[in-house]
Amino acid sequence: MAKAANGVGPEHPQVVVLFGATGDLAKRKLIPGLFHLSSSDFIPDCRIIGTSLTDLSTEEFQNLCFEALTEFSSRKIEPEAWEIFKSRLDYVSGSTGASGLQKAVKKAEKSIEGESRLLHYLSVPPNAALSVIELLGEAKLIKNAQVIMEKPFGVDLESAIKLNAEVHKVFKEEQVFRIDHFLGKEPAQNILAFRFANGLFEPIWNRNFIEHIQIDVPETLGLDTRAGFYENTGAFRDMVVTHLLQIMAFVAMEPPVALEPKSISEEKNKVFRSMMPIEPHHAVRGQFSGYRDLEGVSSESDTETFIALKCTIDNWRWAGVPFYLRTGKRLGEGQRIISIAFHEPPKSMFPKDSGVGLHGPDHLTFDLSDASRTSLSFYGKRPGPGMKLDKHSLQFAMDETKHIGEVLEAYERLILDAMSGDHTLFTTSQGIERLWEVSSPLIESPPPVSRYAQGSWGPNSIHQLIAPRAWRLPFERSWRESE
Repeated sequence: MAKAANGVGPEHPQVVVLFGATGDLAKRKLIPGLFHLSSSDFIPDCRIIGTSLTDLSTEEFQNLCFEALTEFSSRKIEPEAWEIFKSRLDYVSGSTGASGLQKAVKKAEKSIEGESRLLHYLSVPPNAALSVIELLGEAKLIKNAQVIMEKPFGVDLESAIKLNAEVHKVFKEEQVFRIDHFLGKEPAQNILAFRFANGLFEPIWNRNFIEHIQIDVPETLGLDTRAGFYENTGAFRDMVVTHLLQIMAFVAMEPPVALEPKSISEEKNKVFRSMMPIEPHHAVRGQFSGYRDLEGVSSESDTETFIALKCTIDNWRWAGVPFYLRTGKRLGEGQRIISIAFHEPPKSMFPKDSGVGLHGPDHLTFDLSDASRTSLSFYGKRPGPGMKLDKHSLQFAMDETKHIGEVLEAYERLILDAMSGDHTLFTTSQGIERLWEVSSPLIESPPPVSRYAQGSWGPNSIHQLIAPRAWRLPFERSWRESE
């Protein structure tokens, strides 16, 4: 069987079983994503079976999908493409159990010409994931199947080990895809290209030239209806283990022997194995004012809505280079940046009033937002008499290329990779267990939470955490807008 018409994607047609098909994630991301992958010929052929605890007819599920596409799709929905997609949709209520699901899958497989593959997407709450895995085992929907699991992957080392052991009773590790939508974003993947395709940067990507690195993901968003879930999770479990440390691995990994999933996963796991345990005194926990007033939150809650921490990687490349991570809710701006600070010259030959050193070290900055920008800052002479220096920057934005229209959204890219069996952008059981292991000191003895004002940048103690350095955000200079 040939690959999809555009040469990208899985070799075989796909039967997708979408658990939690009536949920928010399915409506906002998964259904629009599957529509685009299907209608753009990334998949040779597909059938999509929605399932949830809600009793719906297939027609009602089709109507739900159309409403989701109308409201949330970023692309125009052509009537002809919708009719084709509609014919590929089926629905089975969770109340029908293993036999009902098995019957729906067999029906879908028979409607496809040639051999197909199964993709199970578990868009369900964490406490429901294992029951879905057990259901798939009971329904014997394991052969030629991949399964995508949403975060969190446990809440500590013990629960992660238990979760992985239970999953492995049904699925082999190579069948499991633990999804992190951050790594599905084009700018995150571009880190690999930037590092390993350019002879200019990889030779200086080490402790001899880099002084420190920041991974900063502040959010202006609150919690809305998620406060009850968040109360038992917090910013560290919700964002750091599953997102920020995965990004750190891309930044810090050694060159893989080949650009293929197994090699890249091994290099990421080497980074995790080289991490030193995260000590409580290397972290600042915060909680925005008003959080305890939200529904589902304890009046004495100690849950952090903000976390900043210092991580260290004890290997030859990164010994002595601190990695500073920060994320939180209700902060001053919504940003997603990686900022790499280079060592300053050991001695300045310029006059004291030249301006050199006033704006800090040179930085290489990746913007991981949808704008997808990269900036390299440096000092340069101000035109005119004398020797005055200003900070300048070289900047590039993804929309400056003629290929911006070809960018897949994060979930689309990751679903396509899972269909193809490509683990490059996914987390392994070994990796996630190691991250919980190095997180144990912080989880077991967390520092107290400090209140911070909504719209601020977190508790004031974050400045002591990073001193004598400074946080890059908020930026002193704004990104240049593309013409």
